[in-house]
Amino acid sequence: MEILFTDFDPLFLLIAQDSNLIPIIAAVIGLFVGGGLVLAVNYLRGRDLKSQAAAILDKANSDAANIIRSAELEAKENELKHQQSLEREASKQRSQLDKREAALDRRDDMLRQTAEDFKKQEKMVQANQKRLAEKMQEAAKRSDQLQALISKQTQELQKVSGMNRDEAKERMLQLLRDELDQEVGNEILKHERRVAEVAEQKAQDIILTAMQRYASAHTADNTTSSVDIPNDEMKGRIIGREGRNIRAFEKATGVDVIIDDTPGVVIVSGFDPVRREVARQSLDKLIADGRIHPSRIEEVVAETQKEIDKFIQRKGQEAAEEVNIAGLNKKVLYMLGRLHFRTSFSQNVLRHSVEVAFLSGLMAEMTGLNPDAARRAGLLHDIGKAADHELEGGHPKIGADLLKRNGEDEIVVHAALGHHDQLTTDFPYTLLVATADACSASRPGARRESLERYIKRMEELETIAKDFPGVEQAFAIQAGRELRVIVSANETDDSKAAKICRDIAKAFEQQLTYPGEIKVTVVRESRFVEVAR
Repeated sequence: MEILFTDFDPLFLLIAQDSNLIPIIAAVIGLFVGGGLVLAVNYLRGRDLKSQAAAILDKANSDAANIIRSAELEAKENELKHQQSLEREASKQRSQLDKREAALDRRDDMLRQTAEDFKKQEKMVQANQKRLAEKMQEAAKRSDQLQALISKQTQELQKVSGMNRDEAKERMLQLLRDELDQEVGNEILKHERRVAEVAEQKAQDIILTAMQRYASAHTADNTTSSVDIPNDEMKGRIIGREGRNIRAFEKATGVDVIIDDTPGVVIVSGFDPVRREVARQSLDKLIADGRIHPSRIEEVVAETQKEIDKFIQRKGQEAAEEVNIAGLNKKVLYMLGRLHFRTSFSQNVLRHSVEVAFLSGLMAEMTGLNPDAARRAGLLHDIGKAADHELEGGHPKIGADLLKRNGEDEIVVHAALGHHDQLTTDFPYTLLVATADACSASRPGARRESLERYIKRMEELETIAKDFPGVEQAFAIQAGRELRVIVSANETDDSKAAKICRDIAKAFEQQLTYPGEIKVTVVRESRFVEVAR
């Protein structure tokens, strides 16, 4: 401190010597201090202004960046809107172009169709010209024939001129008779065609009226051959020790009993529907009774057979009474009742026979025939199906033999024999029965075979037949029960045709599964046709 104050010693000395200098010095010092303070304040204010300016500049930069970003976003939005507008305009133009293209395609199709129509018309014109030329040629030929006829008549007149009166009269009458015979033949043919058209329309009306008058329920029915059992233990009891029970049952009923892993079911299999029904009912009784052994099986089967025989006889009697037919032989009634257990393409044959009887009677009544005879023939037409499992041959032949042996009228016998074969007008009742049989079998709901399956089965029959050499055409008829085959007369002789018929039948037996039988008819013929003008 001492060293510091030594520098101001002259000043202090001066102040000490002159006290008036103190205010001046204080003022000077105040000026210096005030100026320093002013400079300090100005420095501090300048620094604040710089910081404010920097803050303002930063804010301005930030605002400018925000403005730029907003401008960029707005520009992008405007560009996106413009692009969307362009895309809409382009889509609109594409749609218009597609419409124009479709219109052009339609116009092109119309032009193509017009060109095809023109071609067809041109072909028609050419054909007409050809026919016109042929007619002109024919007219020229007829003109020549007319000239020849005139010449011939002239010659005849010249001959007549040399005859006496009686000879000339006889000659003229002969010529007149020849002309009248020709005119009569033409009139007969014209009336025959007209009668055939009227008869066909009348036959359709009769068939439709008969079907409307006879409102029958659907005749489709199921025949079951399965037996329900309470538990799997019962299967063992049915089989018996070392299979003695099942062997005794099969021997007594004549059916096969199939016992497999299917729970709760035993299957009875047999080709004869009556034996199968006896076996089914007998097995139901044995299961309900619980006593299953060979002697009991024979006893139950015999008892069930008697019940089924009575049931069959009653069913035949009920069917005869339903269609109002009396005087049938007991054997015929029994065979008729057996049809209750017979089905054809899932159609119950007994109900089908009753339906055919009613339809035949209604059509006979409308055509002036005996309705009782028609109903009798219709009811018994399929009776051969009751025994076609036991006898050889088709059910028409079996049925006709059965009815003939039991004293039925020739009308009924022929209806059973010929309702599937080529029909003749000698037996009108057979025609009625065949018509009613076709109506009953083909109406909706009668048979459950679908249209696709039916068509496929027809095509299979025809395809198999057409694969044989020499076969020209094959036609499946009678709902697939018969096949008509036409063979070439040039490539085959009678012996080859017979062999083709047998080979086709064997092929059906080996390749197809079908109920009943299929009749194969091979036709070989030479046909020559000429037209006389």
